[in-house]
Amino acid sequence: MTTQPEPATAGRQGTESEVGSVFVSNYPPYSSWSADQLPHVHEALASAPRPDVDLGLYLHIPFCRKRCKFCYFRVYTDKKYDEIGAYIDAMAREVERYAEQPALLGRKPRFVYFGGGTPSYINPKQLRELVDRVKAVFPWDDVEEVTFECEPGTLSEAKLEAYKEIGVTRLSLGIEHFDDDILRENGRAHVSKEIFRVLPWLERIGFDQLNIDLIAGMLGETDDKWRDAVEKALDVAPDSVTVYQLELPFNTRFTKSLLNGDLMLPIADWETKRRWHEYAIEEFSKAGYEVSSAYTMVKDKETCRFVYRNSLWRGADLIGMGVASFSHLSAVHFQNVDGWGEYLARLGHGGSQPELPIARGKQTTADEQLTRELILQLKLGTIGSDYFQRKFGVDILERFAEPLARLQERGMLAIGDGVVELSRAGLLRVDTLLPEFYDPRYFGARYT
Repeated sequence: MTTQPEPATAGRQGTESEVGSVFVSNYPPYSSWSADQLPHVHEALASAPRPDVDLGLYLHIPFCRKRCKFCYFRVYTDKKYDEIGAYIDAMAREVERYAEQPALLGRKPRFVYFGGGTPSYINPKQLRELVDRVKAVFPWDDVEEVTFECEPGTLSEAKLEAYKEIGVTRLSLGIEHFDDDILRENGRAHVSKEIFRVLPWLERIGFDQLNIDLIAGMLGETDDKWRDAVEKALDVAPDSVTVYQLELPFNTRFTKSLLNGDLMLPIADWETKRRWHEYAIEEFSKAGYEVSSAYTMVKDKETCRFVYRNSLWRGADLIGMGVASFSHLSAVHFQNVDGWGEYLARLGHGGSQPELPIARGKQTTADEQLTRELILQLKLGTIGSDYFQRKFGVDILERFAEPLARLQERGMLAIGDGVVELSRAGLLRVDTLLPEFYDPRYFGARYT
């Protein structure tokens, strides 16, 4: 095997929370996707259906009460009721157009994910209208998981009852923190009293799985405040807790403030954020939770299945609806247009014939598909070489011998009996390690 140069983004060990840090969610990097790949997207859509491959639907609800200062998603805080209605109609038209594509004919989703933005921002009437039209073309009576993301301050009992009615199995509550000063400083729309108002409703209505999110290292965080946040999260007793470390992609308000030199309070360095993250892991472990991934701890691995995550990380087809949404079909990645007006226009708003609003794509090679699954599954903490041998006919211990050896030497992972297992240090910085496995052409590539 020839020696390869080390990736420019690999092994980030600096103490500063530098601009450009990312949460790795796909491969190859999004910056390698382009409009000239669209013929491959349409070929994939025109291909024969693959009933043996899991199918998921992602519905992007891009509305929020406020834009968090660390947010890098496509969201809107200024849309009125009629505009939201037009968007919901456009999404339903998009779903209906996808249902006509040969590759999707007769296929039923295994999982559905409502993400945002803030899915809980829209009202029950708008939600039911969307769901009815989706189910009419993609029945989900047999779906295994329906995830719905929520912001506490947007919830009501009526909304939660509507989620239960449409079949939501996994409710993900974006708490992020319990300290009001930190919530306000970081641009969150909710405050702690809205979190505690919601909890009795959740207990009464009951969902198969309640997940809560926390973010380590938000602006204004201290040791005492983080310990208090973890204690309060334990009191909630969720089925799962997801802990993120604050990232600084290029297109956030925090990033602009840092680049302009006008951020008044410091953002914790990586060493501190990892220490806080590890503290949360230790405290939840004491309470009987187990590590499910680099970010998630679960109360019971049998009941917390994460169909969405596990299917995507093993090459499932995903059709994403909504502005700027991402999809993956038959080894081809693609993304929708990212502008409000163009998205609505492409789907017939104003009288034109509806068409799929796809803007760019990326056909992947067999080696890229292998690498994608490897790096995403590494986030689970443990991977077995036998899976990749069966699916790709490749011995990953040989194919990736050099990056694995480098990471083993640094104490980030251990290799034995065909298994690669991340150490705690590796788990806490997994996103910084993954570029070690990139093809050289993607070293140093901007992720987005």
